[in-house]
Amino acid sequence: MVNDQGVFDDLVALRVTRFGAVSEVTLLGPGKGNAMGPDFWRELPLVFRALDADPDVRAVTLTGSGQHFSYGLDLAAMLPRWAYVLEESGGSAEQRTAFLREIRALQAAFDAVSTCRKPVVAAVSGWCIGGGVDLIAAADVRMASADARFSVREVRVGIVADGGSLQRLPGIIGEGHIRELAFTGKDIDAARAERIGLVNDVYADRAAVLDAARELAAEIAANPPLVVQGVKEILNADRGLEIAAGLRYVSAWNAAFMPSHDLNEAVQALRQRRTPTFLGT
Repeated sequence: MVNDQGVFDDLVALRVTRFGAVSEVTLLGPGKGNAMGPDFWRELPLVFRALDADPDVRAVTLTGSGQHFSYGLDLAAMLPRWAYVLEESGGSAEQRTAFLREIRALQAAFDAVSTCRKPVVAAVSGWCIGGGVDLIAAADVRMASADARFSVREVRVGIVADGGSLQRLPGIIGEGHIRELAFTGKDIDAARAERIGLVNDVYADRAAVLDAARELAAEIAANPPLVVQGVKEILNADRGLEIAAGLRYVSAWNAAFMPSHDLNEAVQALRQRRTPTFLGT
């Protein structure tokens, strides 16, 4: 059995709470809107690998603290370590190779959720943007409160989404819907998310959706654990290789082509609170 105290005591970006055979993982930030900074990327795979290895855990719920699930990547916290990416030259070959390794490390954090043998039920309230959508796409079941809003936002900041949305969402919401969301970066509400299958059900508020997620997780946990894990393994097997290949491709694409005038323009426009002007360079 995994020693929960050793794994979970010093967490900064996540909190893990046990309810019988169900563990609940809560995003804490510490960035605004539970934005995903260095602590999050370090802790997420550690937590889910520990939950995977713990025989007393049979299901997992995943939620955000406060009003929002997650604003996605914490640009303010992460960009300083990728300063060379904002150079239109993209830096040296050595720097691009290092960036490729970084992208694949971030992808591996979400993979830890997807490959966790215990079913993961995500309860979403408020904003779920960019990396937040990548995270819930790696979960098994998604539920939302009526105030939830979703956005595959990366295109609007000059990035090809590389955390798993482009690979996992076609199997969840279909090709047409993911193409619309990824090409436009538009926001959708909980009602639309339910219609297209991004979430199974919509509840009145955060408390209600969290109660529903816990109830579903407890229902799953009451079944034979090895059989449940076998069901997840079989369901994941069909698209697993395709998803892995897609993730490797987009990581190589972004390491090569993400550095651009348009990326730099998007970042500057965000900082200056203005509309960006993209030139395709």
